[in-house]
Amino acid sequence: MSEETWHRARIIPTSGIGGPEEQERRATSALMAVMSVVPDFSKALLGPLGAPAGTPATYIEVPFDLGEKRVIPDGLIRLRRGSREWTALVEVKTGKNLLETDQLERYLDVAKAEGFDALLTISNEIPPIPGQHPTAVDKRKLRKVAIHHWSWSFVLSTAIVQKEHRGVSDPEQAWILGELIRYLEHERSGALELEDMGQNWVTVREAVNSGTLRATDKTAAEVASRFDALLRYASLRLGQRLGTDVTQLLSRAELANPAQRISSQVASLVQAGELSGAIRIPNAAASVAVVADLRANQVHCHIDIDAPKDGRSTTRVNWLLRQLKQAAPDVRVESYATHARVGNAELLKDVRTDPKLLVPAGGRDIRSFRVVHTTPLGVKRGRGRGAFIDSLLNNLDAFYGDVVQHVKPWTATPPRLREPDIPVEEPVDITSTDLSSQDGPDESPPEPTEASQVPRTRPHNSSQPWE
Repeated sequence: MSEETWHRARIIPTSGIGGPEEQERRATSALMAVMSVVPDFSKALLGPLGAPAGTPATYIEVPFDLGEKRVIPDGLIRLRRGSREWTALVEVKTGKNLLETDQLERYLDVAKAEGFDALLTISNEIPPIPGQHPTAVDKRKLRKVAIHHWSWSFVLSTAIVQKEHRGVSDPEQAWILGELIRYLEHERSGALELEDMGQNWVTVREAVNSGTLRATDKTAAEVASRFDALLRYASLRLGQRLGTDVTQLLSRAELANPAQRISSQVASLVQAGELSGAIRIPNAAASVAVVADLRANQVHCHIDIDAPKDGRSTTRVNWLLRQLKQAAPDVRVESYATHARVGNAELLKDVRTDPKLLVPAGGRDIRSFRVVHTTPLGVKRGRGRGAFIDSLLNNLDAFYGDVVQHVKPWTATPPRLREPDIPVEEPVDITSTDLSSQDGPDESPPEPTEASQVPRTRPHNSSQPWE
């Protein structure tokens, strides 16, 4: 028998998973166990939830009595540091299973009765707004107990970034964390990527193209929410590859009021047929804007860059071209003059031949540039070739790799110190009566003779010559 058919022994095996319940139980146990032995990983996960630093004690399937009923959450996490104790119940879903409101509210009641701090849910659902839970619960139950949510994509991304980029202090712990990553990446683990734009995607897309979509349609709000979830997933996916925290860019008003964000997205979808958002990448020259144009079946990624403050317009264009050597010829470059809303737009291949194409009319200075990459937009709701999700992710990856990571913002040259003026000494003629370095200290010029002491005079009012 060939070794290729043998199953390698793993601490967290994927073989033998018989159904959804076994899948959830194994995923819960694997995650809880690794968190308890890899402090760097558990700190990265639990720190943002307000948990104290330290190694957590983790448990699975802990039973509690709630009135006459017995409830069994999937897990429990407890951290102690000094006199402080933090405890959270854990509910886990894998595959396409969704969190249930009734179940979560029972666990919130248990947490309140036991004096626990939080309820943590884990599933493949990705909320559209950070801090927003994907399942609605009675807000009165959240007065004393907080509710938090992790998507499996977030857990996997955090594990990869911690192991591959931030590092794990202990080699054995790093190996154990690698086993969890390997397990979660396996298709049988139930930790799925974002795979679907929802059952209303096709209906909404067709309504946009026909011009019959209304702002009051609930299906439009569901698609808008899914798009924001896709941007969050794209941020996690890109951050996982870069080893940094890539986040969806939202205003303070949108973070405080998620309904406002969804409302503005629906309005844009109805009026312009567009869904849009932005992604912030640490140390990048600018945030990356993503626009899905459902009417034109195109997806655009672009960045806006301030032009240099000095130099001629062609010099400023050449400054940008030097940084776009890796970009595709069909990338579009736009230039905007000071106090102008409309700019010049040309393909990169043409600007490389003639940079003056981007010079504004009238000799005005270029204020900023926009670099845009446009690709066809997939229409399918799922994943794969011709799918909306993959077309957006592929465009974002290509745009970052070819453009964003090579562009640096312009910085002025620091002023240079002025060199002091050094006076040039001209040589002085030495006469015979000047002192010399060879003269002794007591030497003095010779005494004048009697003849030399008599001045030469001319008689007063005399026309006689000088004597």
